[in-house]
Amino acid sequence: MAALGLAAPATASAGAAPGPVPGTRPILVVGNNHAGTADVVDPVTFSRLFRMNIVPDLPERLAEIHRDPVRLAFFYLIRSQIGMGHDQLVDDLFPSPDGRVLYVSRPSLADVVAFDLRTHEILWRRPVAGNRSDHMAISPDGARLLVSASTGGVVHAIDTATGEIVADIPSGDQPHESNYSEDGSKIFHASIGTVFTPLDDPIFDAAKGDRVFQIVDAKTYEVIRRIDIGKKLADAGYPGMSSAVRPMAVAPGERYVYLQISFLHGFVEYDLIEDRVTRVVDLPLTEASRRLRRDEYVLDSAHHGLAINPEGTKLCAAGTMSDYAAIVRRSDFTARVIPVGEKPYWSTNSADGRHCYVSVSGADRVAVLSYDEEREIASIPVGDHPQRIRVGRLKIDEPAPGEPATVPGAPAASVPAAPGSAAVRARPGRLTLRAVTRRDRRAPFRLRVSGRMASTTTATCVGTVRVEARRGTVRVGRANLRLRRRGNACVYAGTVKVGRTALRGGRTARLTLQARFGGNALLLPGRSGVARARLG
Repeated sequence: MAALGLAAPATASAGAAPGPVPGTRPILVVGNNHAGTADVVDPVTFSRLFRMNIVPDLPERLAEIHRDPVRLAFFYLIRSQIGMGHDQLVDDLFPSPDGRVLYVSRPSLADVVAFDLRTHEILWRRPVAGNRSDHMAISPDGARLLVSASTGGVVHAIDTATGEIVADIPSGDQPHESNYSEDGSKIFHASIGTVFTPLDDPIFDAAKGDRVFQIVDAKTYEVIRRIDIGKKLADAGYPGMSSAVRPMAVAPGERYVYLQISFLHGFVEYDLIEDRVTRVVDLPLTEASRRLRRDEYVLDSAHHGLAINPEGTKLCAAGTMSDYAAIVRRSDFTARVIPVGEKPYWSTNSADGRHCYVSVSGADRVAVLSYDEEREIASIPVGDHPQRIRVGRLKIDEPAPGEPATVPGAPAASVPAAPGSAAVRARPGRLTLRAVTRRDRRAPFRLRVSGRMASTTTATCVGTVRVEARRGTVRVGRANLRLRRRGNACVYAGTVKVGRTALRGGRTARLTLQARFGGNALLLPGRSGVARARLG
């Protein structure tokens, strides 16, 4: 193992990152998956500089897809099974080190595109193998872009200057995340298997496919090591756990790597020198997440999002199914749990390492957490369903003598601060819920639900209300409903479908329903009182 150089970080490499390019400024980029947009944010004021349309060529791409029956079938599969009813238009995105280009993977369109950050025009487009693109990584020097071709079983290494594929890295089923080592000489990669099927019981684990953690030579793209994390967990006394590595965080020195695993509310510490699992960390479950069935997890993710501060003393975990983020001390794994709202889905460090950015996908915002203070210090409103967050640089227009520098594509006069940025969130107004049973003779039974949130303005009437129906302690139905303005009121309405299992043991059933507001950039999460309904 000493030959791999994992015991300590290298000091120099041909692939190592240069310093910041003169004439650039720091930025934060957020991909809004369902909206097909990217928000470029000032990481100091947390205000939005500008928003980009990431699918300007959507009509042309859709026309191509509809001409190909196989691509069309995958397009709808991605929408229904992975996007949960939405097209996946932005998964991952990276600015180039010189601040001139933004690279974006677009899962539903099965491609990677490069945008000019000044004109927002597409510079090149590269379709991927198979029918879905996913996570990416950019080399420290910006010369190579890695993109996972989910259904193609490979990771493409792309020349960022031309968009040409220069190599393919073999992977397992459903290649997922990749990370470069600090010096750019190695790649840490993992595949997750088939996460969108209902075969989630451990007895069907083999049906998930080949899931491996890999270390790859970043120069030759040869796989140096393949590790079955599920087997290593069993060897360490944790049988029956998944082999699927979700997000990962590599500790300074690159001896230890921290791995989120499918269905695990926590993460695994792995020693790359001793080649073994050293610790498994269980983080808290909320009452709601404790009752979830495995098939109710979002793409098998109990937690999805993990970062480690530059000092290597604390980790930042996104507790996806528990609606929190956690700052975890690496020494003893004590955790400070921070409620952030519905479905946090990614964690990324700020450029200076002081903050952790967490995308709260169900609340359309980014929570800014302080590693030192272990609390949320700011909130950034973004677009529909934010997922990946990356930091980088943006080229600044050279000013004329006596004039201030300007952000390309967004003149300073036209860039207002995002409403609610860096705001302290308030408690929401009273949330009401009303349920009416429809006269259905057979399953699925439908409950018409509606309600309103009091004392809100247009700016705060944003987000999702989840309504759950239960028989006793068993959840038998749920619906996610959008808040909207109606006159002066902030309301929601929709239908909760209840299956035949609700009548198990009788012809009638008494149900309890409760609504939960996921929170947004200005308001904390909140709950309604309990409503009751009867079936049969």
